[in-house]
Amino acid sequence: MNIYDVAIVGGGPAGMTAAIYTGRAMLMTVIIEKGVAGGLMALTDKLENVPGFDSIGGGELSELMLKQATKFGAGLMMADVSKVEKKGDLFLLHTDNGEVTARTVIWAAGSSPRKVGVPGEMEYIGRGVSYCAVCDAAFYRDLRVAVIGGGDSSLKEALYLTRFASEVVIIHRRNEFRAEKIIQDEVRKHPKIKLILESVVEKITGKDFVESVTVKNVKSGALSEHPVDGVFVFVGYTPHVEAVKELVTLSPTGRILLKPDGATGTPGLFAAGDVVEKLVYQVATAIGCGASSATAVEHYLAGH
Repeated sequence: MNIYDVAIVGGGPAGMTAAIYTGRAMLMTVIIEKGVAGGLMALTDKLENVPGFDSIGGGELSELMLKQATKFGAGLMMADVSKVEKKGDLFLLHTDNGEVTARTVIWAAGSSPRKVGVPGEMEYIGRGVSYCAVCDAAFYRDLRVAVIGGGDSSLKEALYLTRFASEVVIIHRRNEFRAEKIIQDEVRKHPKIKLILESVVEKITGKDFVESVTVKNVKSGALSEHPVDGVFVFVGYTPHVEAVKELVTLSPTGRILLKPDGATGTPGLFAAGDVVEKLVYQVATAIGCGASSATAVEHYLAGH
């Protein structure tokens, strides 16, 4: 039976950065990823705030990071981890591809898009409701779509959709956006983008496919119906912490709280990326978080 020095759960920017560091430290490392290397980063059309690149596609950066991690000896296992247990000085990871034993674990499982929770949303997933513009934008060429949300992700996805859709309607419950100002300015000036602010979607309707959204103004309560062919939901993310929730302390937002040295409440269990409570959730901060967690693992193993 292989006993890894470190099992890294999640192959996003945090997990792959951690693997680069632990691999270079000559630690026996495995990355366990249930989807595609890069995670949500791989679905991002364009990154402009990663040091060293004027602009790079998320898929391309994912491939480069994975190649670098495996060059330093990290293995890649495609599996979904359902539970992590502490067994003495070791960890047992239960996956749908067998059990993995490791001396330390870096939990970097990332997050998934949050549902908006309105009538029609679940019924029309794959028939007009989407959570990924890069994945589905091409299906809406010359059509009218709605984007729900006002953060960085929603505005970036809206801008991407303008390459295909005839009109992009952004629906946001506040009067101001939470995104970077440079992105806000680009959105407000774009001729294909229409803003419906201080409003929320009440329901999504249609027959075989999405045909319209009903919108309520949060101040007046007035309802209005808007014909659209698709609805893209970007209202935040839910961190994947279920498999380790008994071993960590969670914040009110459901993310993992870390000690100053990067450790969780369980010795040998570390966390990085979108599952960790922090100020900013972007690729650059995930990279830094992954580097910190890997360094903490090195120090932990050196002391044991």
